[in-house]
Amino acid sequence: MSMKNIMVLGSVIFLDYVLGDPPNWPHPIRYIGWIISKYEKIIRRSGINLKIGGFLLLGFSMGTTLFLATAIKNIVGLIHPMVSFIFTTYLLYTCLAAKCLDLEARKVYEAVYEKDIEKGRKRLSYLVGRDTSNLTMDEIIRGVIETVAENTIDGVLAPLFYMMVGMYFGYPLEFALGYKVINTLDSMVGYVQEPYREIGYASAKLDDIVNYIPARIGSILMVFAGGALGHPMKEGFRILRRDRRNHKSPNCGYPESAVAGLLQIQLGGTNTYFGEVVYKPTIGDPIVPLKADHIIHTIKIMYIAELLMFIIFTIL
Repeated sequence: MSMKNIMVLGSVIFLDYVLGDPPNWPHPIRYIGWIISKYEKIIRRSGINLKIGGFLLLGFSMGTTLFLATAIKNIVGLIHPMVSFIFTTYLLYTCLAAKCLDLEARKVYEAVYEKDIEKGRKRLSYLVGRDTSNLTMDEIIRGVIETVAENTIDGVLAPLFYMMVGMYFGYPLEFALGYKVINTLDSMVGYVQEPYREIGYASAKLDDIVNYIPARIGSILMVFAGGALGHPMKEGFRILRRDRRNHKSPNCGYPESAVAGLLQIQLGGTNTYFGEVVYKPTIGDPIVPLKADHIIHTIKIMYIAELLMFIIFTIL
């Protein structure tokens, strides 16, 4: 990578760590969500087969987002190249969600630490798609750890990976935003439960594909990150090898098993989504009982893994 690209990546990571996701700032991901929601309503009202409509939803959402981002970048570039540079850097920064994930997970941690189970259930409901209304305290802790582990890939390492790949081809913004469109579609409609089973099929499958490499690279980096923090790397790799496929998603089991092994805890199990009970195998061994501090450990693993990815790609 050129020094310019290294500076951009460093700036993007720094801005995310310092600023996070201020609620009153314009955030492209919110606009992407709005675009997806509008197209979904149009497709549902059209009466078209919903599985076919799901492919159209994917194509229209991706095309609209990339067209608008590229058009605005070119327009502001007419003012001054530096304006285009700042605009691109800002959009790239909004593709990372480490600080936002950190803050939201800590809100659940605070509720658990205070032993306020109702507050914990409510705050976790903002992070996960599962029903949180009857969760025990251990299930709340498990839920937030699983979410941070999974989103270490989806919200941090994968978008960073695609920025770097995009820099190699000369289109970092397009690659990063393209990934975020797919990931946002998956989070909004990529469920096997109704009413999303058909319309979310294309988005869920493509999300599995684009996360295939980042999940595997990222989970290894997470184990090394845990080792840097003093957790047993040997256990991290052991559980990663053993339990990485113990998940309905072809990718989510990787980061979850890495964290479970490092912290010597057990994740996975049964959850309820949209009124439907979903049975999942467990990940890891319950050597250590779940504790609130495990949430903080998982957040730290996320940050160190992000730093490791930046350092490795910079060296390469």
